[in-house]
Amino acid sequence: MVEYAFSLDSTFGALADPTRRDILRRVSSAELSISQIARNYNLTFAAVSKHLKVLEKARLITKRKQGKEQLVSLAPQAFADATQYLEWYRQFWEQRLDALDSYLKSSN
Repeated sequence: MVEYAFSLDSTFGALADPTRRDILRRVSSAELSISQIARNYNLTFAAVSKHLKVLEKARLITKRKQGKEQLVSLAPQAFADATQYLEWYRQFWEQRLDALDSYLKSSN
């Protein structure tokens, strides 16, 4: 449970930043080199690299070497874990709201 909680903390922490969310959007459609990613931002290469480290630590991306370049791609398993977590709450609140709806309809 502690590992699962740490994973979710890392995932949601990484997703809290708009630059990181944009990086994820970009690599979701194609594998990109770090330099290709960095071109899209008014940030230093080091700052982009730090964002990528946060995403990699959260297991939202993977990196692989091809020659001198590192290529970045999306790693969907972390999203599956976050989706599973959020799905529990969606079902919880749907049940609560359905019960409230039934109660309000029966009290009229």
